[in-house]
This record gives sequence, structure tokens and C-alpha cells, in this order.
Amino acid sequence: MERHIATKILAFCIAASLVLTGCAAKQSTTPILDTPENRDAEARRYLEATPTDAMFRDMAQGMASTLPEAQVEAFMELVTDLIDMEAMNEFMHSSLVKHFTAEELGALADFYGSEVGKSAMSKMGTYMADAMPFMQQQVMRASLKAKQAEE
Repeated sequence: MERHIATKILAFCIAASLVLTGCAAKQSTTPILDTPENRDAEARRYLEATPTDAMFRDMAQGMASTLPEAQVEAFMELVTDLIDMEAMNEFMHSSLVKHFTAEELGALADFYGSEVGKSAMSKMGTYMADAMPFMQQQVMRASLKAKQAEE
């Protein structure tokens, strides 16, 4: 695999993790008791509001537009076809339940399930495609610094 694609994939993974955890949420009007059952239910509701496969596909399409034409197909196949989305959803669910309270998950689900949240998510792919070159540059700069420090 060419280094350019590997760098894109690393940046994609970083971006995906940022998007999947959410950036903004409105406050829920009714507090949700923080129980394992409520965390489970709210995590499922959040994942329904932000389908992982659709988010990956949108981000991949935006990022693919920054690649040379000859690399687009391989990148899209890797990111959209070869990633086990069922395993990704299971992992995300358990990670959400582990790190967020039921109320936080409910607020995320409320926001991303709302019209404004859906609109924001529909723009995330193009936003990440715009931000990716800078993020990649920063990752490469940090890698060079780390390599120079080893020498």
C-alpha cells in the first residue's frame, strides 16, 4: 500500500473517532438515571441517530476527493467495503456505554436525531475532507519530529 493512502487512512481513523464521539449536544429536559440499562438504551439510540456505515461512507467520499484519481477506488474499497461495520458498531456501543453517562448519551442522541443535528452530520464529510490535509500535515510533522528525536 502506498504511503499516501496509509496516511489518509490514519487521518481518516482520527477524524472518525472525533466525529463518532460527537462535538455538541443539547441538554435533555428530563434527567436520565445512570444505570447500565439506560446507558445501553441511550447508546443504541445515539447509534441509530448516527449510523456508522453512512458516516464512514460520507467521510470516505469527502476524503477520497483529495486523493489522486488512481488511488480513489482502493481507498474507498478499504474504508467502506473491508471494514466490518457490525464489529465497529459493537465496539462503539461498548465504548459509548463505558465512557458516557446515560444522560450524556441521551443528549447526544437528541441532538444528532434532531433536524439541526442531521443537517450538521450531513456536512461532516465535506468538513473532514477540508480539514484532512491540515490534520495529515500535522501528523506527518509530528512523525518527523519523533523520528528526528530518535536519531
